[in-house]
Amino acid sequence: MATPDDVHPTRETTPAGVGERPAQLLDAAVDYVAAHGIGDLSLRRLGAAIGVSHRMLIHHFGSKEQLLVEIVKTSEQRQRDHLSRLRWDPDLSPADVSRRLWAQLTDPQLADQERLFFEICAQGMRGRPEATPVLERIVTDWLGPLVAAEVAAGTDPAVAPSRARLGLATVRGLLLDLLATGDRAGVDAAMEEFLRLYYPSQ
Repeated sequence: MATPDDVHPTRETTPAGVGERPAQLLDAAVDYVAAHGIGDLSLRRLGAAIGVSHRMLIHHFGSKEQLLVEIVKTSEQRQRDHLSRLRWDPDLSPADVSRRLWAQLTDPQLADQERLFFEICAQGMRGRPEATPVLERIVTDWLGPLVAAEVAAGTDPAVAPSRARLGLATVRGLLLDLLATGDRAGVDAAMEEFLRLYYPSQ
């Protein structure tokens, strides 16, 4: 892995006045990654893009690797927030909510973030200490909002956790398929078939 001096919603540059609080820096970093990808990104390049020194990024996040983990966690939280907003739209059925979320997750602009997610997960499974926090919450952070969505759609609460886990696993499996094959039509068709089986009345 790279050394600490080597450390990609969209923002080309961070406007003047963005402070140096970790949450603000992290939001700016996530936006930059979404817009530009990871590639050979370094802490120096990222710091210059969002208006801080690479030393400030090291001060707040420790290393490039730890910052990338935080980027993954923040990106996942944004996706959960998006799901929550969709859930409260009275004009959307549960199947339509799933379609809207799928469209968001498969936006080509987020491909680098999705690749980073799977890379960090693989590092965590190999025991990399900076990556294990992602693994610890990779499922549990999603189960709450997904189970709530299931129960709101009329699912038996005793069954809702299993259905939520199945849905999450299916989405992530198809995302991995898309990143590996680039077959957008194929994975979209597979998602539609899953939704047909998952929500037979919708």
